[in-house]
Amino acid sequence: MGTSGMPARTETRGAVELTAAMLLSGTIGVFVVESGASPFTVVFYRCVFGALFLGLYCLLRGFFRNHGFTPRKLALTALGGVFIVFNWAFLFEAYGRTSISVATVVYHTQPFFVVLLGALFLKDRVTKQKAAWLLVAFLGLVLVAGVSVSDLSGDGAYLVGLGYALLAALFYGLSTIITKRVTGVRPHLIALVQVLLGIPLLLPFTRLGQSAHLGTGWAWLAGLGLLHTGVMYALMYSAYQKLPTPKIAVLAFVYPAAALLSDWAVYGHHIGWSQALGVPLIVAASLGTTLGRQPGRRGDARVAGGAAGTVTAVSAPSTSSVPSAPSACAAGGTGSA
Repeated sequence: MGTSGMPARTETRGAVELTAAMLLSGTIGVFVVESGASPFTVVFYRCVFGALFLGLYCLLRGFFRNHGFTPRKLALTALGGVFIVFNWAFLFEAYGRTSISVATVVYHTQPFFVVLLGALFLKDRVTKQKAAWLLVAFLGLVLVAGVSVSDLSGDGAYLVGLGYALLAALFYGLSTIITKRVTGVRPHLIALVQVLLGIPLLLPFTRLGQSAHLGTGWAWLAGLGLLHTGVMYALMYSAYQKLPTPKIAVLAFVYPAAALLSDWAVYGHHIGWSQALGVPLIVAASLGTTLGRQPGRRGDARVAGGAAGTVTAVSAPSTSSVPSAPSACAAGGTGSA
């Protein structure tokens, strides 16, 4: 038996599925840049292609029967969807103004926004332990940001990019706080509702005239919808049912590692030494928050329920048919885009 009480073979399969999902997530930035479309246009077509895949997947799996939605749950899902689609748009804006590497690492401050928002709106108690990890994460963020004098005196594009990445993380946190209250509904259906909502929501911001000139960019956009929204979520949610929370939290960091590697391999971008010092601080703080470890102390990890998520841009709430998983950051740990 595995550590979660499931057969070892089942856990192994779940680990393979989640690793594959995180590797896919790590290539999102490349697909966004190579599409050649504006960030809001990219998200619009990601929602279109993602809705097609998820709709067909849910239909074939029979998820529309006994879906579990009530008017209140549907409203909460829609509200979470508003934040999730704009979270994607702001993250994609950050790619172009900083780099895929820097934007991805800064974006992985999501778990700490979840903690702070939980304290603000849900009256969750911020323990000394969580506060300590927040300080560690903030130090890591300062190092990763790598702001120089030229950034302050120039046109400010880099600083704006950092702001977009933080805003994306905030919106992800808001979506997580809202969507985690939707229980008894399969996360695949929640994701489908949210990408369907994104189509009319983003239409006013989409440059439809740009579509005629995308050429091969269409293949990259289709990939974002089919691979990174459809296949990735199917793999991720399947893995959540097979893995204990600690394994989910650890494997979630395949995503930023893959993003750093793809940014270097495709565009030659790499982070500096001071930024490299900040990455493990954010990783350690995120894992500490998710698993309930105290800075500088050893011992058995205690799951901090709802403190952070695992991979994905759509939160994976507890459902009656799917075992509880940390909210994706998942997306999500940390969340994936």
